[in-house]
Amino acid sequence: MMMNENGRDYQASFITREEGDKKYIEGYFVRFDDKYELWGDCYETIAPNAFDETLNKDIVSLWNHDSNYPLGRTTNGTLTLRVDNSGLFGKVEINENDSFAKDAYERIKRGDVKQCSFGFRILSEEYIQHDNGETEYRITKVDLWEVSPVTFPAYKSTTISARKEDLKARESQHLETMKNKSKERIDNIVKGFETE
Repeated sequence: MMMNENGRDYQASFITREEGDKKYIEGYFVRFDDKYELWGDCYETIAPNAFDETLNKDIVSLWNHDSNYPLGRTTNGTLTLRVDNSGLFGKVEINENDSFAKDAYERIKRGDVKQCSFGFRILSEEYIQHDNGETEYRITKVDLWEVSPVTFPAYKSTTISARKEDLKARESQHLETMKNKSKERIDNIVKGFETE
């Protein structure tokens, strides 16, 4: 089980919306059960219950993960997050007195920015080796602290490296288990011959 801090960047479908005199950015920060490719035939999925125990805390929305450019926050109601059948949906109320927030709104409105990301720590996950040779890491519980519209979707190289090391360790452990089982079978066969 991985317990390190992570960031994931994904394709999103953000939209801008005006409601009275307020402006909003909204869309899905996470889509449940979508395959997020790590490399080759290895991918991650996010389980529908992964956010069940984390949305009642202070979570911020940042521009490109930059803490100098906050867009909204759950504790003051300028960021709202909810889970539905599709994923983790978020809505950010734009601060009309913040020129950067207004610029971010316009960038998303024009379609210059349409990806998203979230910062979190994995608390639990499942490792699944599929019959077709694909390897799936299914994230089942996270500690979420940040969601961001981002310019470029890209996995951090440290995340991929950590996953590859985890996979190597699992394969090594599997190989060792198979060796031990084979040795045990051979020992049982030899014991059978010796008792005859």
